Amino acid sequence: MNAIGYIRVSTEGQAQDGVSLDAQEAKVRAWAELNGVERVTIFRDAGLSGKRADNRPGLQEALLAVGPGDALIVYSLSRLARSTKDTITIAETLDKRGADLVSLSERIDTTTAAGKMVFRMLAVLSEFERDQVSERTRFALAHKRANHQKTGGDVPYGFRLEQGRLVPDPAEQKAIVLIHELRDAGNSLRRIAVELELRGYTTKTGRTHWHPQIVKQILEREAA
Repeated sequence: MNAIGYIRVSTEGQAQDGVSLDAQEAKVRAWAELNGVERVTIFRDAGLSGKRADNRPGLQEALLAVGPGDALIVYSLSRLARSTKDTITIAETLDKRGADLVSLSERIDTTTAAGKMVFRMLAVLSEFERDQVSERTRFALAHKRANHQKTGGDVPYGFRLEQGRLVPDPAEQKAIVLIHELRDAGNSLRRIAVELELRGYTTKTGRTHWHPQIVKQILEREAA
């Protein structure tokens, strides 16, 4: 058996679990020594997200390197892939090559039927957990927007920031009303920009010149 180690970190991953490339490699080599595997090859992806498997050259090289009887060793499933689809696709690739997968954190070894079952279950549960986090984040942002709280980025046109809350700016709100009236009347973005200049309205940065793209962004944000 050859041990093919795959290790990965991204900025987000390092911040969350603090498992560096060196620490992951040490775990892989320790497993190989414990199991009497002398030949260990390490492939790595530094600073790459695990969201997709096809854009990580280190992972692709590791999958090409495995052969019959070999084992792909990872510190955890989160280092290998972030979606159930990618995780199972990788497992199927290894199976076709006659190789096994070992995940040290979850203690998964696909040389057994039970190991394969647990592997698939954990992949599904891991994706479910990430979906829940995303859902909670969306709800939190929607709640903040409903209460006129800033959710990040620049202060939108039509508002100003006061003690962390978005407060309507009367002059900018009038400009927004005018923009919609002119657009509903069939005016082009360029014509609306000219009309705003003629009436003395200024942009968010205080400029008197209006670019049609700025008008478009305001219309799109209002429609969102």
